[in-house]
Amino acid sequence: MPDHDQDLDAAILDGIRPDELPDYLDWRRRVKGTNISEKTLLATDYLNHFNEIVMLIEMVPDMAMMFEECLAWQPKSYQQHFQESGFSDRDLAIAAYQRVPTKFRRPFEDTIEHLQIVVVFTLQRMSEAIAQDDQTQLRLDCDSAVQMLHRIIQIANGIIHGTTRVMEQEEIDLYLQLG
Repeated sequence: MPDHDQDLDAAILDGIRPDELPDYLDWRRRVKGTNISEKTLLATDYLNHFNEIVMLIEMVPDMAMMFEECLAWQPKSYQQHFQESGFSDRDLAIAAYQRVPTKFRRPFEDTIEHLQIVVVFTLQRMSEAIAQDDQTQLRLDCDSAVQMLHRIIQIANGIIHGTTRVMEQEEIDLYLQLG
């Protein structure tokens, strides 16, 4: 088993910049035993903010008044989410975020940006369908948005747990073009 752990550590450490490594190793020890990933120093609790808007979008075709709730939803930065949350390790999550290695931070932030773009696009599409009283289009827009948002959230979750796969910009562009 130790060989597996060493291989895992080697894979995680590969690609972390030498100037980030000492701080990263120190913070891995600090977050041990919390709900913050030891591999990346990120916490999945942040994704709850996006799961909330997905849930609201899912409800709109059957409960039109939920669209107002969707419009009230606002993107939050990672730090802002934890400042406003009841997450037990919120201060640690905020501090650890400053030490997330570029290897994980860049794909994570890119993925979060994709989430925000798709939400804004979706709300625009929903608004148009509602204004035209087109229930069929509204349901299609909501269903396709929910599928895309779930895919992006899965990628963000994977990054939080140590992968660096991101959604290609072409995938997002294609979705935005096809609407």
